[in-house]
Amino acid sequence: MTRKLLITGFDPFGKDSINPSWEAVKRLPDAIGDCELVKLRLPVIFGEAAETVLQKAAEVCPEAILCVGQAGGRKAVTPEVVGINLRETSLPDNAGKTPRNQPVVAGGPAAYFSTIPVREIMEAVKKEGISCALSYSAGVYVCNDLLYTLLHHYEGTAVRAGFIHVPYLPEQTDGKEAGMELETIVRALTIAAQVLAITQTG
Repeated sequence: MTRKLLITGFDPFGKDSINPSWEAVKRLPDAIGDCELVKLRLPVIFGEAAETVLQKAAEVCPEAILCVGQAGGRKAVTPEVVGINLRETSLPDNAGKTPRNQPVVAGGPAAYFSTIPVREIMEAVKKEGISCALSYSAGVYVCNDLLYTLLHHYEGTAVRAGFIHVPYLPEQTDGKEAGMELETIVRALTIAAQVLAITQTG
């Protein structure tokens, strides 16, 4: 049976007409060794993004789930170490929701640590000369909402879940903020997928 890695990116949101997470994910290879990459585009909507992933995961039964999102202003590819149980935003999601001081999961623990090998991914990406660093805050927007929900849902199971933020593309910044070329982001995510494919073995 072919092993599967479910990897996701987001729709554009806010003022942006493009989202580098999906632009990069859709350019990834379809397979790495005997590991099939199942790619999925997500809505930037609290709750709905996670539900979309869980429905797809129930269909394809992945061994790991890697979600990717945009983090404007960051200069590096940043694997997230932790997801927190909080929804808090003044920026409406793509359904117009602006939750304030709401839990992602009522009664859930304050936080979960990512279950993918974030440090191995960081070191492998850096080894290829790509700027990469661990992040200890996935924010409190839809990206964190997705990460926390997946970690809560799969707690105690063999399915691993994690999240990587990627910088803006240069065309999103007008030269005023940090950006990273799409080709570089694709390379970084390919390396992350390779690490996951290897660590899934056995």
